[in-house]
Amino acid sequence: MEIERKFLVKSLPENLDAYEKKHISQGYLCTNPVVRIRRSNEDYFLTYKGKGMMAREEHEFSLTAAAFEHMLPKIDGILIDKIRYLIPLDEKHTAELDIFQGTLAPLRMVEVEFASIEDAESFVAPDWFGDDVTNLSEYHNSRLSQR
Repeated sequence: MEIERKFLVKSLPENLDAYEKKHISQGYLCTNPVVRIRRSNEDYFLTYKGKGMMAREEHEFSLTAAAFEHMLPKIDGILIDKIRYLIPLDEKHTAELDIFQGTLAPLRMVEVEFASIEDAESFVAPDWFGDDVTNLSEYHNSRLSQR
């Protein structure tokens, strides 16, 4: 089960280069249900996501680079390219700040994953977070890929 909230970004935190970052490229083989392929630096994954907004079923499987490249021409829509910064917020939460590149630039979003729905509902976002778009399907990456 994946439990996450998603926000637009009001302002970027200082010293972004001090945080771990990943270059992510992902595409969608299917958007209903969501079946995604992703390259994250030198790691490759196939992910299935069930229906839902804040909480939904998620299964992730490792891929080889060759398998990723084989499936890449089969994606539906655009390939999403983004830089993800991993920013610790406290002992339980990490902000995953996505700065979109290419077609989706200058979009910036931040996600936070949670251990429980109660934890997600009680989360107080830092000042640099913008509007909460968790329940707006147009901000799901699978929908963004259809632009």
